[in-house]
Amino acid sequence: MSVQAQERNFDFIVKSLLAGGIAGMCSKTTVAPLDRIKILFQAHNSHYSNLGVFTGIKKIVQRESLLALYKGNGAQMVRVFPYAATQFTSFELYTQVFSKMLGSHNHLGKLLAGSSAGATAVLLTYPLDTIRARLAFQVTGDEAYSGIVHAATSIFRQDGNLATYEFIAKLFLVIRFSFTTQGRKRVLNITCAKSSRNTGGLVLLVPAKLMCGGLAGSIAQSFAYPMDVTRRRMQLAMMSPETKKFGMGMVKTLVLIYKENGVFRGLYRGMSINYLRAMPMVAVSFSVYELMKQALNLDTGLKF
Repeated sequence: MSVQAQERNFDFIVKSLLAGGIAGMCSKTTVAPLDRIKILFQAHNSHYSNLGVFTGIKKIVQRESLLALYKGNGAQMVRVFPYAATQFTSFELYTQVFSKMLGSHNHLGKLLAGSSAGATAVLLTYPLDTIRARLAFQVTGDEAYSGIVHAATSIFRQDGNLATYEFIAKLFLVIRFSFTTQGRKRVLNITCAKSSRNTGGLVLLVPAKLMCGGLAGSIAQSFAYPMDVTRRRMQLAMMSPETKKFGMGMVKTLVLIYKENGVFRGLYRGMSINYLRAMPMVAVSFSVYELMKQALNLDTGLKF
């Protein structure tokens, strides 16, 4: 590989990391209030367990404050920049790798690229997701952690969960990214507005990006949601003596959730919030990423 090719690859990776990180931060901040109430619902927080989505948000503001809707978002930003940056950039890399192996129009290659990108991002950032979940689960006046650093050191010292990677539970969630990517690419071929070499020859109008990204995300999350609930219960298992039973492993936790609360109030608890957040979150993520790609002239991939 020539020096020029190496420089182009380095420039591409840096710009792609930046575009992906910014896209992830924008999308997660957009839905941060819904994310917090979803965590409180999923883990059956005693202060908010019998409320609906909007009444729950209203009670958070009344009981705590308006800023409490964004509790844990600081840890989320620390996590989401490397997560989204790694996910988007590795997706670009894996797409080229699998395209060479299986062909550029092979759907299996695209599915493998999306799954591999999700797994790579999870591998690097899972501990931060645990920290963020525990901070978001806290209620004002009943805090166990004072901040990100205190949460990290306490979790590692008390139960070791910071170093425990529940790969199987989390890796099921990469289906979401794979479905989202597939759905988005299909709609691109139907609703493109004009050609551009920066996006593989196609550019969507912003409303079309919002629609196809949100729809694909909603469909994908419907399949992966029970594993999301399981992951969350395991992350928060050590928050109180009553919930320690949820830290016994993925399968046991999944079965226990079903036995105690059933399907709709257990495995799919908070799913309505997921639908509400899917459209703005996925849409903002992909829209910002595509706009960043155009602004940074990411019109060429990696050269091998």
